[in-house]
Formats: sequence, structure tokens, C-alpha cells
Amino acid sequence: MRVTPIATVAPDGRRVSLTVGRVYEVLGIEADSYRVLTDEDTSNCPNDPVLYEPECFRVVDASEPSFWQGAIGDEGERYSYPVEWGRVGFFEDYHDGVAGVREQFWEDLRQLHPSTFNERQRHS
Repeated sequence: MRVTPIATVAPDGRRVSLTVGRVYEVLGIEADSYRVLTDEDTSNCPNDPVLYEPECFRVVDASEPSFWQGAIGDEGERYSYPVEWGRVGFFEDYHDGVAGVREQFWEDLRQLHPSTFNERQRHS
């Protein structure tokens, strides 16, 4: 799935650390929000897998990877991730700096989303 931001501020007032008009690969869906890597030059946490509200984007390509496994939450919200990232607490551990989880994320990204991985490695 590929999206492009249409605003620099989310509906909840948070700043969107993405470039309007640039196309991003959605890495997963969590509680209906899209997980996307922040820009490489973001001053706070570049290349960080962050959740953004879908209202911040226009969908460029709605096709989803065949390796995503989906679920519907208790309130009808959608979850869809690669199996490796679907465990409860995976991204909390990533953002808490757990080295093994961060290494796993980047290795999985290299294997599952090679174009995004290669693009980010060129700019790192």
C-alpha cells in the first residue's frame, strides 16, 4: 500500500513528519492508523516507524502485501502487519530502544519491503 501526505498537521494537531506529495509505503495498519517511516531528515527520530491517521493521506496504491496478517479489534478497528511485527508490544519495544527488536525490524524491512529499505539506506 502506498500513500502520499496531504497535510503537515494531523487532525489531532500533531505535526506530520512527512513530506507532502512524497509517496510512502505503508508498513502496517494499527487501530486503523497507517504505520509509515518518518522522513530521513526529521530532526527528532528520523526513519522512525510512526502511526498516522489515514485522514492525513491520499491512497496512491491500495494493494496490500500478501504477507500481512489482519485482525479486527473489539471496536471494529483494523490491524494488519507482517507476522513478525504483529505481537503485542513489538513497536513499543522498538520505540523504547530494545536493540534486538530494532535489529529485527530493520532486517524484516530489508526482506519484506526492500524498496523502502534500499531508499532509506541510500539516505541514511
